Amino acid sequence: MKWVKRIMVIIISLGVMYAGLILFLILSGTKDQPTKTPDTVLILGAQVKGASKETAYPSTVLKERLDAAIPYLKEHSEAMAIVCGGQGSDEPDSEANVMAEYLKANGVSEKQLLIEDKSTRTKENIQNAQKKQNLGNTVIVTSDFHMFRSKLLAKRLGISEISGLPSVSKSSATFKTYMREIIALGYGLLFDH
Repeated sequence: MKWVKRIMVIIISLGVMYAGLILFLILSGTKDQPTKTPDTVLILGAQVKGASKETAYPSTVLKERLDAAIPYLKEHSEAMAIVCGGQGSDEPDSEANVMAEYLKANGVSEKQLLIEDKSTRTKENIQNAQKKQNLGNTVIVTSDFHMFRSKLLAKRLGISEISGLPSVSKSSATFKTYMREIIALGYGLLFDH
């Protein structure tokens, strides 16, 4: 039975080391600073809520991302913003449409916005945004816990000039989202090429 205990200790130790390393990578993205010369601001979607298309509104996580982007977009009005996110089966409208409406309602010019409303995951957000225009010097706006993986995927998709504008997660589900991101980043490092 001693060897069973040893194997269990080894497996648990490896799991703790893996989680610690991935958490370190995730936390490194939370301190990112955006460039002062952006060509494109890529705002990644998150869940939309509401009973109908007319009453659709951003979830807490999505609102945090949009609120982080607004002052930056106003300061850099020459940059094009691409709002990314399709419509999930449990959403009343596409994330991108709701994001564009929220930004316009908060003083961002419609001329500054491009809508990418087909994607369902981070890699697709970036790929579909690349089809909209040459991204150039790109700023990704997403949640702090999501920044490292988003930038990693962008670099793998050939975006060399990339910086981040992380929104600070204050929701009650922050612990859960960090745990989920540990798994997602591990998967992304191994399989999302």
